[in-house]
Amino acid sequence: MEVHADMVRSEPFLSPRLLVCLGNPGRKYARTRHNAGWRVAERLLELRNWKAADWQPSSGELFEWQSSSGIFYLLKPLTFMNDSGTAVNEVTEKLGFSPQDILVICDCLDLPMGALRFRKRGSSGGQKGVASIIQVLGTAEFARFRIGIGRPEPGGEEIIDYVLSPWVSAEEAKMAETFSTAASLVLTLVDEGWEAAVSRSAIRSADNINASKQGESEIGKV
Repeated sequence: MEVHADMVRSEPFLSPRLLVCLGNPGRKYARTRHNAGWRVAERLLELRNWKAADWQPSSGELFEWQSSSGIFYLLKPLTFMNDSGTAVNEVTEKLGFSPQDILVICDCLDLPMGALRFRKRGSSGGQKGVASIIQVLGTAEFARFRIGIGRPEPGGEEIIDYVLSPWVSAEEAKMAETFSTAASLVLTLVDEGWEAAVSRSAIRSADNINASKQGESEIGKV
């Protein structure tokens, strides 16, 4: 698995207090490529003692986790992807979060399947949920963690059909490991900060590259 991270060492970055996991509600979308953010949310909820927050937004499902350093929140917008900003805006206004408190976790067509990338800021990259959040907050100055889903083959299915279709069995096995790794990296970011998460992701990336090269070497010996 390829893992990327953008990092400016001279600029401080606090751990996020609000994890926004993007996806579409409903059983028909549960295992689709576009719901990568929700798949990471599933792993996160398993790894820590999250509970449903006492206050719930009308446009999302909100969980909270009490740690020694404070309360962290996980939001699953229940609007459809293109209107994710509505839920984010409702939560930030109620709980007083700034854009710098947010980490958005979402799928990304422009990364190879299984690749992971931290970004401190940037454009939506064509991801409609991120675009909605940028529009509602009036800024792109929030972090995001992108889950690579790749693109359809040239001449193949349309983008909308591709992102709303489920993983095939071989892809599902690979992505299950990706979602677990992604959740682990997000918790590293929460617990230890940006630099620790970036460092951990770089080690994982190097290990995967070495494993890939070793596999190619073994194939060459056959």
